[in-house]
Parts: sequence; structure tokens; C-alpha cells
Amino acid sequence: MERLTPLLAQYHRIKERYPGTLLLFRVGDFYEMFYEDAEIGARALNLTLTSRPHGPNHRVPLAGVPAKSLEAYVARLVAQGLKVAVCEQLEAPSRNKPVVARDVIEVITPGTVTRSGLLDERRNNYIMALSPAGENWGMAFADLSTGEFTVTEIDFKNLTEEIVRVSPAEILLPENWPGEPPNRKLGIELALTRLDDYYFTPEFAFEKLTSHFGVVSLAGFGIEHLNEGICAAGALLEYLEQTQCSALPHILRLTPYCPTEYLLIDRVSRRNLELIENLHPPDNRSKEIGTLFWVLNRTQTPQGTRLLRRWLLNPLLSVEEINRRQEAIAELTNQGSPLKEIAECLREIGDIERITAKVALGRANPREVIALRNWLSGAPKLKNLTNQFSADYFCQIREKLFDFTPLVEEISQVLVDDPPITITEGGLIRSGYNKELDELRQIAANAKEFIARLQEEERRRTGIPNLRIGYNSVFGYYIEITKSYLGVVPRHYIRKQTVAQGERFITPELKEYEAKILNAEERIKSLEYDLFLQLRSKIASYTTQILDFGQAVAQLDVLASLAEVARDKNYTRPIVDNSYIIEIKKGKHPVVEAMVEEPFIPNDTLILPDKEQILIVTGPNMAGKSTYLRQVALIVIMAQMGSFVPAEHARIGIVDKIFTRIGASDDVARGVSTFLAEMIETANILNNATSRSLVILDEVGRGTSTNDGLAIAWATVEYLHGEEEFRPRTLFATHYHELADIATYLTRVKNYSFVVRESGDQVLFLRKLRPGPADKSYGIAVAKLAGLPPVVINRAKELLKRFTKGEEINLTQLITEIDLPIASDRIAQPDRKEKSAPHPVLLRLQNLNINELSPLEALNLLAELQKLASEPDG
Repeated sequence: MERLTPLLAQYHRIKERYPGTLLLFRVGDFYEMFYEDAEIGARALNLTLTSRPHGPNHRVPLAGVPAKSLEAYVARLVAQGLKVAVCEQLEAPSRNKPVVARDVIEVITPGTVTRSGLLDERRNNYIMALSPAGENWGMAFADLSTGEFTVTEIDFKNLTEEIVRVSPAEILLPENWPGEPPNRKLGIELALTRLDDYYFTPEFAFEKLTSHFGVVSLAGFGIEHLNEGICAAGALLEYLEQTQCSALPHILRLTPYCPTEYLLIDRVSRRNLELIENLHPPDNRSKEIGTLFWVLNRTQTPQGTRLLRRWLLNPLLSVEEINRRQEAIAELTNQGSPLKEIAECLREIGDIERITAKVALGRANPREVIALRNWLSGAPKLKNLTNQFSADYFCQIREKLFDFTPLVEEISQVLVDDPPITITEGGLIRSGYNKELDELRQIAANAKEFIARLQEEERRRTGIPNLRIGYNSVFGYYIEITKSYLGVVPRHYIRKQTVAQGERFITPELKEYEAKILNAEERIKSLEYDLFLQLRSKIASYTTQILDFGQAVAQLDVLASLAEVARDKNYTRPIVDNSYIIEIKKGKHPVVEAMVEEPFIPNDTLILPDKEQILIVTGPNMAGKSTYLRQVALIVIMAQMGSFVPAEHARIGIVDKIFTRIGASDDVARGVSTFLAEMIETANILNNATSRSLVILDEVGRGTSTNDGLAIAWATVEYLHGEEEFRPRTLFATHYHELADIATYLTRVKNYSFVVRESGDQVLFLRKLRPGPADKSYGIAVAKLAGLPPVVINRAKELLKRFTKGEEINLTQLITEIDLPIASDRIAQPDRKEKSAPHPVLLRLQNLNINELSPLEALNLLAELQKLASEPDG
């Protein structure tokens, strides 16, 4: 093997430490990729693959990207699932060194992104570690870009639901764990990273966590009992430190998380209710449009938007905490509240959490620091605006609205108001902050003037009128004195060179200024860089306070957002208690009301587990059944997240789980048909609901035959109408009118239906719910509105009349009728012959009563029909 150049030898040493990553190796103004990395990178980024010579008979594959465009290229690589190691030059190039010092400053994976351009500011970017242990798994997840770090333990049967809820960008698992990753069972592809099993051991994890947080016990975090959770958290912290090449100073606390403290909304219900993603966004626009999140989101800051999303997906079970949020919102909605002023103040604040994380990690640029200064300067005004509120939540927020005036003033003293993004090119530091820097700038800007001034000073001091200061590339700056004045040369002058006209001298002072002049620009950049790092380090010392301030801003932003929506839409404060009652007067669907122009028709809901536990809702399609079902679920979710609700009055007894079965589709990837998908969802509900749950069922059993479907629906209602320990509050919409009869013997089942008004052939859907079952389904009227051909509508009406009269209609009779009404109405046939009489076999069958035939008569009849069928048409 040919001997490597110093640069390639350095590359190999660094690459060996980061297997499985694409190494971006800084060389001047480019990040280069070599060997196999160059081939992978060229394909992924659509770059031209080149090569550089290495020895007489060998060339090394090479591909590179401009340093100034790094973020855009990294985004494309990470989006394709690649892990990227960024290797930087740690010093300026020097003639005295064959190769500059380099090292990896960060490894970027889908779950460890901190660069603003690679992140969605509206949602967290979580990375999750799982520690498998039978039925009880440890789980830890973190958002490196904000410093959030959470740990829990979870039952294996609920694991996939929690993974989907958190939606991590990357999952960490032990290297030798043999099982299938939990997310694969749901057909969800996430970036998966295997770590050495040792990192998941209790001993390593405990040492890692206690060392990072500077404690001797984890009891202070309330997690000492979470053995598997600690294993997951330790492995996650180790991975984050490895990828960030940092001690992660912005991860300040480890928060325990208990899933049982929140209302469970499983993935099916989140999808069906379209909480944060519209299944059918209008005109291919954002999937947020037409969701509950879209209605409630009036937030002004990125951290507020992210927090609102978390509140929406994790409604509370604590009545006390719900009331704390409600009290704060109530004060904000009061007449005279400075809600508008608060919103305007928040609008001037950006992503404090993520910029602070970048400061702590040593990655914030000067413009980000100036932005942070501007945001922190708004803290006193925000605090003053909240002083008039007395709700407990505001007391908590005010404690974190610190006065950062000293830090704000220091940043202003150090940095110019509009600095460049880069920290190595100078132009960052304000004049007057550093004496040496000012002097260097003066020298660099006025080098000629400085030399001319020095020359005059030396002439005056020595009395030599023709003393001249010159410069050449060999000796640098010098003082030249003609032969006639050599006798009065000062003693401190040092002779350097003899020339024809006289002698050249240097002085320590001149050489000092020479160094300053020649190296002023380089020194300016270096000094500004050092001063900026000192400032950034000073800001990093405030990490705890700034992150707490960011959290307070997020909380205030969400409360203000919910208050603004409540005030604009005239929402009301619901009563939330520990009863089992759900009572809603004049409730509205928040999303539908926001999207339609015509007035929304409100409806009431009353569920009393001892009297009206199950509401059977009948009525035709388009009458409003599905909207009504979703409406009740959304109002419950809003109430338990602390929001006001779209109703005249609402009382919500705490709901622990919401289950919905609304619509179903084939899951081809898993080989699941529509009906099977429907039954799987129904089974999940029946097996996991409790008396505190809210169950929403829409058209259970419709994916199979009428009799089978009705039987399943009937049995499902019977099951839900359980004993005292199992009485989930249930809304059951159905087309099976026969199901309404179940209320005659199940005492806690009540029938409701949507009002429909008929006028001739026209049907008007009033969208109004009333007690009692529907009298018919109006399916043909809906089919007419959908645009079915008139001939189909007319035929359906005729058949419906006969079916509802109880006539026995045999197949032969229907066959003989098919041609007449449909073909003649569908197409004009002017030359069509008059229809001939039915075939004798058909006539014989039509008049036959099969039930009265003996076996022998049946055989004789079959022989007779065979003979008739063989005769030519007559």
C-alpha cells in the first residue's frame, strides 16, 4: 500500500472513530468526502464524483460541497437516513505545519439535529431510547434542540401507542436485542440505531446520569424507582454526548413522565378526530388546516406552538391542574385584560429554547446572539403585563420572567447591532469595547497615515529633517538616514543595512508596529473570534434562567392563544369534575364551525351512566351523525386540556380514554380488509375501555352482510351496557334502525335521531338532534343528491316500495323486469322491436310454488323444463 499523505492519514484516523457515518472533512472553503463516502455522497447529493492523485498509480475518489452551503446539503443527507459527521479545522493554516488540526464537532442524525435550517420550529424533534425488559419497558426521549429530557416505564402492550404519540425521529435499541422493533408492527419506518448493550446496563446508566447532573442519587428527580427507565435514559444521554462531542450543558433536568396522568387518545382516535393532521387537506395545502390544532393555534412563538401541540395530544386527568389553566384563561378573557398587548409582546420573541441550546453547545452565531438579546429584553414588559393577574398559573409564570438587563446590556456593549453570521471573518465587535481591537482597527485602516505620522515624530525627536521610513519585503519596515546625519543617530537605533545613500536602522518600537500593521487583519479576526467566544460562554452561564424564561413564555403564549380563541368565538368555561356526567348544551363542532360560512346548528348531549349511558343515534347520511360524534369527543378533549369549549354550557366528568371507530379502510400492507380493520378497532375498544372512557362508534358492522352486521352491532351494545364496574359512556351511530329496539330492554340505552324534513321529492337535513329513533334512512334521497342517474333513483324507489310492503320478490321476477325500466330510460332506441313474451321456462318458474313440490314432482318438473328449454323460440 502506498504511503498516505499527511492529510489523508489524518482523514483515516478520524474516519476510524466514526464508522457508519458520512464524514464531511473541512478543507479550506469546502467539506470534502473521500473514498466510499465520496461515492455515497455524490449519489445522495447528485454531485460530480471526481478524484485526486495519490501516488503515481492511484487516485482517491473525491466529492465536496461549499462550506457556506453546508446546512442545505446536510439536510438532504439526513432526510435520506444518513448520519453525517462534521469535521472542522480547529486552527488557521500555517507554513510550519504540514496539516492543520481537525476533529469532528458533531454527528448529525435524524434525532440529533440542532441546526435551525434542518428543524420544523412548530414541532419537537425527539430521539427515543428503549430498554426492553419483558412486559415492562424503559423509555426515555429527548429533544436535543430544546434540552427537554423525559423518562418513563411503560407496559409492552401500550408501547407502540406511546411511540406513535411521541413520534420520535430516531429510536435507540440495544445492539443484541433480538426482537423486532416495536414501530415495525405498525408499519412505521423510523431511523433505528443500535447501541452497545453495555450502555443500557443499570450500573453504566446510573453513573452516566448522576455524573452529568452532578448528584449522588436520582431521587431528587423522582425516578429512582424506574429501573428500566434509568437504563434507557443513560443510554440516550451517552449517545447524545457522543454525537454532539459535548457535555450537553443545556440538559439540566430529567423529568419523569407517567402516561396514566393524561387522557389516552390512541392513534386511531387521533387520526379519526383529526387533532393535528387533516386526512384530506383542502387543495393540497398544509395538513394542519381543518384540524383542532389549527382552530386553537393563535400562538406567537415557536416554543408556544410546540407546547400547544403537546397540551392537545396530552389532555389532563387532574381536575386541579385543569382548573389552574382555566382560571388563567378566564382572567385573560376578561374585559380590559391586556390580551392584545401580551400577544404583541410575544410576537417579538423568537425560538428562545433552540437558540439557547445552540449557545450552550457552542454553535450559536452572532446574529442569533443578537436575536436572543432582543428577545430577553422583553422580559420586564411581559412581567409587568402579567402583574395584574392573580391566577396561580400567572404566579408560576412570573417567577420565571427574569430581568436580564445586565446580560442584555453586555451583549449590546460587545456586539454590533447587525453582525455577520460567521464568527471568523471579523466585523462582530463594537468599537470602544476592547482597546487592543480598536488600536488594531486603527492601524489596519490607516497604515499609511500611521507610518507618515511616525516618520514626522521621529524627525522632530531626532532633529534629522530627511529621516525616512521605508519598507521592503526582505527587512520589513526600516528608518533610512543619509550619511550626513549618521553622527546624530540616536543610540537606541539598531543598524540593519548599509546602502549607497546612507544607513538603514530599526527600532523595537518600529518592529512592534510592523508586526501590528502586517498582522493587523489576521489579529483582528482572531481577537474578535476570542471576544465572541467569551461572550457566548458568558451567555451560556445563564442557560438555566433563559430556558426557564423560554418555558414561561411558551406557557403564557398557549394560555393567551386559547383565551383569544375563546373570546373571538364566544367559547364558555366548562365545568370539569370527577363525576361520570357528560352534559353539553348547544355544543358545536369547533372545526366545522370555523370552516363553513353558514351558521352551525348546535346540539345538546346528556350522558348519565346510571340512566343514559349509551346513546343510539340514527338518521341518514348527511344528517350530521359523524359531525356530532366527533363534536362531543373534541369538546371533551378541549375541556381536559384546560381550554374553553364551543358550547353554551358544558359539564365534563373526567374521561380517562377516548376511543373512536369512525370509518375504516383497507390496510393492504398488512393484508387487512376494511371489515377486518373495523373489527380490530372495535375489539381494541371493547378490550381496553373503562367506565371512565368515552366510546364513539359509527356504523359498527357495516362492512359485512346486513344480518351479520346487525348482529355484531347488537351484541356490541349489549356488551357495553355492562355491569356497574364496566359502563363506558358511549355514542353509537348506526343505519340499522332495528338496533333502536334494543332500548326497550336495556334500561341505560336511549335513542336519538337527526330531524329530516320531506317536501315531495325534496329532503331537507336540519342537523338537529332529537330524542327517539329515525323513522327511515332516506338513503335514496342522499343518492339523488350525490348525482346517481334518474333511472337508478326511480328503480330504487319502486323496489323500496315493494320491499317495505313485505312482498316476496323472487329472483325470476326481478330478472324479467330488468330490461324494461332501465334500458328504455337509459338510451333512446327508436328502431327497437316490441318486446317478445317471456320464455316458457321463465313463465313456468314464475308461477311455481317450490314449497309444495314433493321430491318426485320436482324431478318430473326438472325434466319438463329441460324439454321446454331445448325447444326453439316460438
